Amino acid sequence: MPTLKDIRVRIKGVKSTQQVTKAMKMVAAAKLRRAQERAVMARPYAAKLKDMLGSLSLKVDTSRNPLLSGRSEVNNVLVILVTADRGLCGAFNTNAIKLAYKLIHEDFAAIYGKGGVSLICAGSRGFDFFRKRGYKITKGYSAVFQPLDFSTAKEIADTASGMYLRGEVDRVVVVYNEFKSVLAPNLKAEVILPISPEVSFVKESSSDYIYEPSPAAIIDVLVPKHLNTQVWRMMLESNAAEQAARMSAMDSATENAKELLRGLNISYNRARQAAITTELSEIVAGAEALSS
Repeated sequence: MPTLKDIRVRIKGVKSTQQVTKAMKMVAAAKLRRAQERAVMARPYAAKLKDMLGSLSLKVDTSRNPLLSGRSEVNNVLVILVTADRGLCGAFNTNAIKLAYKLIHEDFAAIYGKGGVSLICAGSRGFDFFRKRGYKITKGYSAVFQPLDFSTAKEIADTASGMYLRGEVDRVVVVYNEFKSVLAPNLKAEVILPISPEVSFVKESSSDYIYEPSPAAIIDVLVPKHLNTQVWRMMLESNAAEQAARMSAMDSATENAKELLRGLNISYNRARQAAITTELSEIVAGAEALSS
């Protein structure tokens, strides 16, 4: 049975941990507000760019642009995994790594057996996991979110498009956590190459647009912009989802510490009462022995 001193030391330790988790929750909440604003602001631009690409694709032969034309056979796949640089954010990193692992060993199992699956890891957690297990990592980015910069997203997009244009990969998939709400991030695996333009069925006006210089020239400029924007948006979404997961995890840890302290205080009071009762019994027994 633990002594009073042991319980006091435990209570002190739990209180110190509770202060740390409470502070981390407040920091994550402040970071979440900024990260959420950046992610929400990036969505309309990315969506409009996708719509514009879709409407222009109806007016040109998409097969002339290699990033828009798919391959008949998929023999090599590049998986871009976006995780966090740090832990203490619940199952945020674990879920993303599990989905990437499932894609490699189930969806692309036949290709992986021939060495046709490679990885780009944005974030220390995913990079460390797959590096230690000997997976084929084309590039790894540690401390990518400290701070998060557009140049990193552009570098990742340029690397992926370069590998696709050279014929080194036939498909590029991004695994990331999309920010949906504070309590429920949306884990996704999106194919970004080849680009599949989505056409929104909106009622067309009677007048047609005149494109200058030409739809084909405009689409050649839009395709790399679209790719860079999509990777940047995914990284912003992942950053916001990470802060939300960390805030939720630290809130749960603080509440658990509170419950643990309540149980320890009860144990301490019981042990203290038992010690007092024992001392009183010894005093009474001693007094009776002297009187007799």
